[in-house]
Amino acid sequence: MALFNRKNNDAPATTVAVDPALAALTGDYAIDPAHSSIGFTVRHAMVTNVRGSFGEHEGSLKLDGSDPANSAASIDVKIASVDTGISDRDGHLVSGDFFDAEKFPLMTFRSTAAEQLGGDKYRVTGDLTIKDVTRPLAIDLEFNGSATDVYGNERVGFEGSADILRSDWGLTWNAALETGGVMVSDKVKLNFDISAIKAAAPQA
Repeated sequence: MALFNRKNNDAPATTVAVDPALAALTGDYAIDPAHSSIGFTVRHAMVTNVRGSFGEHEGSLKLDGSDPANSAASIDVKIASVDTGISDRDGHLVSGDFFDAEKFPLMTFRSTAAEQLGGDKYRVTGDLTIKDVTRPLAIDLEFNGSATDVYGNERVGFEGSADILRSDWGLTWNAALETGGVMVSDKVKLNFDISAIKAAAPQA
């Protein structure tokens, strides 16, 4: 099901019939943090992966099934909610060596464009801000579909990932290993698993 149309400014204008099922998804959605996760994977000591997540986040989606180019996404992540399963490591991550959460409490993403890659696969581009650095980020996503849950909420689901170099956002702390290499890789994979609930239609 296509949520975003690829733009081609050189292609002639065409009229495309709107899928009624797709058009029905049009609306504003709130990300459900209880059924969503935003996390990361990073190489540790050159030999294994450390996985973590941010337990507190909020965001919104605007989906336009009739004109998918008008769709948008916004996410705010509370840095202090980071959880890697080891409290000492979490404390280091929120310190000035890494995120400096006291001074910069939020990581944010604001979409600027989106395109369909084929089938239910999409790429959403936007601005990712960590600390005081804002840089463009492209997130590859898969649309998992829509459903009405047992409470009558209309939901949509997406999952995807993006690879970044943490040094691009000023996260440069590291330690050299005696055997060569470094303690923490520069490359980080961001992981997104999003469930969003459609807002109720305003009363007439």
